[in-house]
Amino acid sequence: MKTLTVFDPAMCCSSGVCGSDVDQVLVDFAVDVQWLKQRGVQVDRYNLAQQPMNFVQNEKAKAFLEVSGVEGLPLLQLDGETVMAGRYPKRAELARLFGIPLEKVGLATAMGGGKTPCC
Repeated sequence: MKTLTVFDPAMCCSSGVCGSDVDQVLVDFAVDVQWLKQRGVQVDRYNLAQQPMNFVQNEKAKAFLEVSGVEGLPLLQLDGETVMAGRYPKRAELARLFGIPLEKVGLATAMGGGKTPCC
C-alpha cells in the first residue's frame, strides 16, 4: 500500500478546516484525502503547530524546512519521496500519483443521483 505523508504548515487544527475564514483549498484537500483513504491509500498528515517532532524526525522534511522555511509548506511525500511542495494537489493530480481512475461525475449525479431538485 502506498502512503501519502503531508507536512502541513502551522494551522489551528489538523486539517485547517476550522474557524470562520476557511480556505477553500484546504476544504477541497480534506475531501480529497478522504477520497484517497476510501480507495485504500494511507494518508498521514502532520501539522507543524501540533506535531513539530514529526518534521524533525523525518530527514527530508527537516532538510526541506532548513532550505525553504515554513513558507515552502505544505510538503507532500509519496512513500518517503517528495512529490510536491508549496501547494496542495488537486484530485486529478492525486489520482495520477496513485494510479487511481477518476470517476466521471455527470450533472445528474452531482445534483443528487439523477433526481430533479424540487423547490
